[in-house]
Amino acid sequence: MEEEKGTEQNEQITMEKQPNSQPAPLSKNAQKKLLKQQKWEAKKLEKKAQVKEQKMKEAERKRKEWEEKLSICASEEERLKLIESRRELRKERMEKRAEEKEDKVQRLSKAKESGQNIVIDLEFADLMTTSEIHSLVQQIMYCYAVNGRCTSPGHLWLTGCRGEMENQLQRLPGFDKWIIEKESQSYIDALQDQKENLVYLTADSETVLDELDLKKIYIIGGLVDRNRWKGITMKKANEQGIQTAKLPIGSYLKMSSSQVLTVNQVVEILLKFVETKDWKASFFQVIPQRKRGETDSEDLQGVDGEELENEYDQSEKKKQCIEVHSTQ
Repeated sequence: MEEEKGTEQNEQITMEKQPNSQPAPLSKNAQKKLLKQQKWEAKKLEKKAQVKEQKMKEAERKRKEWEEKLSICASEEERLKLIESRRELRKERMEKRAEEKEDKVQRLSKAKESGQNIVIDLEFADLMTTSEIHSLVQQIMYCYAVNGRCTSPGHLWLTGCRGEMENQLQRLPGFDKWIIEKESQSYIDALQDQKENLVYLTADSETVLDELDLKKIYIIGGLVDRNRWKGITMKKANEQGIQTAKLPIGSYLKMSSSQVLTVNQVVEILLKFVETKDWKASFFQVIPQRKRGETDSEDLQGVDGEELENEYDQSEKKKQCIEVHSTQ
């Protein structure tokens, strides 16, 4: 009894000594990140609501337009002809979409055998915030849309696709049906039998990429780093003992603002070069006017996907995203 009483007293003393369990206060940096995340979530919801409202207004406008056309028909026969004409038009559109989808499937399937291999390295997800991962996911979606429209598409790879990155990609409508290689492991493991052909595109490389080699596998760093992780892709490539190269942008144009391109812009430049065999035309067709000057420059460093900015035109992005979803 005395032993039990002593134990109870010790437990009481221990409890009295323990401070009230309260969460540790956030640091100023953590508070800023939390506030930024909350603002981003609020903006996302607001934008979603605006898009929904716009779609509803457009649907209502089309409905009224159709009812007006029917109301001005002079006879029932004319009304039935108009309805039948609309049905035929819808049928033609559906058949055209089916043909385009089949053509796209054939081109992408062929690219898996003979297309230029392009890898997006997704192993940097742990270095990014949720909003930055979301930004990269949008760029990957754009990459797939652009590749699907190309007459000579590339063979796209997503390596290191796991964790939060995989979760966000899986939320994309039709992602499971994408004709693209999805690997949870690193490219260095997934393509270990072709290590001598791996080429990491990084601005820090001293090797300028003059031509694309079908035997080579070009890697783009999937990192929205906002200048926080400079040189990280070059360091990774050196540690793995693989080749590096940079795009020859400095030989053809001068960048007027940021020297950094998004992942989708780098992918599109490579795809354009596959079709045109012309670097200058590829750069000018892809790089926005706001990012390039009118004169050439020999001092400009190469551009890769390492330091990413989500600056590409929002209306164009929405257009391509819709196309991705509608062609699944």
